[in-house]
Amino acid sequence: MRLPLIAPMLATPGNLPPAGQDARWAYETKQDGQRVVVYLPGDGGLELRARSGEVVTGAYPELLALGGALGRTPAVLDGEVVAPDERGRGDFQRLQSRMGLAHSPALAARRAEHTPVHLVLFDVMFLRSDLTALPYSRRRSQLEALALAGPYWSTPGAVVGHGAQALEVTRENGLEGLVCKRLDSVYEPGVRSRYWIKIRNVRAVDVIVGGWLPGQGRLSGLPGALLVGQRDAGRLCYVGRVGTGWTEAGRAALAELLRAVETRVCPFDRDPRVPGARWVLPRLVGEVRYSTRTRAGLLRQPSWLRLRPDLAPEDSAADLP
Repeated sequence: MRLPLIAPMLATPGNLPPAGQDARWAYETKQDGQRVVVYLPGDGGLELRARSGEVVTGAYPELLALGGALGRTPAVLDGEVVAPDERGRGDFQRLQSRMGLAHSPALAARRAEHTPVHLVLFDVMFLRSDLTALPYSRRRSQLEALALAGPYWSTPGAVVGHGAQALEVTRENGLEGLVCKRLDSVYEPGVRSRYWIKIRNVRAVDVIVGGWLPGQGRLSGLPGALLVGQRDAGRLCYVGRVGTGWTEAGRAALAELLRAVETRVCPFDRDPRVPGARWVLPRLVGEVRYSTRTRAGLLRQPSWLRLRPDLAPEDSAADLP
């Protein structure tokens, strides 16, 4: 059967729904992986398409067996491919070694042996017929009735109500966050909808500024990004670059502070080898927020919060993993 191509529905960043509306929403764990639409034509075949529409089936050979899971029933499913770490949490850095291999089947097969992926299924848009006009609650019931559970795929449950508790559980377990979905929401292909809300768990940490990268265009002469680190056993360890979070006035004020502490010597224990970097004496302390860390200790998605003139560089102890 020729299945309809369906672009994935997208969530809008936001906060938990008001407490008075809590019972009208379902809550799912936000996954840290690659979004895919799964096409099962009912002939034993399988096709995976990324959010861009690119066919990525070849990158994940361990998922091919899912093609026969529903027999002759044609279906289009929504999900996310993750690479679980030792605790079963999706690790995007691990997944990166699996992405981009759709046209390299031999290499994809070798990587699958060492870094297997898992497909998390959370919606069904087509099941013998188009389901996109049905409310989320009915689609979810039909998805769960399929009982799709296998060695490399599963259908985790969704919680109705209790949003605050669900979010706290994701934080306690170091998970990416939460996706809130209105029970009466239809599936809107390709739309970033307010009926789906995503909440990322972010963390804040003190960092020491060790360098900066000049901005371009309208930011010419101003810092485009800061190179930051944290103290660990007396060493200043590089933890990444921060390029967002300032107002125009904030960047200008920061530029003056950076010029006052310029140096030609890289202050980090190991030179991060960032082309165009300009170094500064490690005297400025700031606070940044971030989502997670890579296994190497780098901050993912960092954003500047504020300067911390109340902290001396030696006071900003590291929380490196």
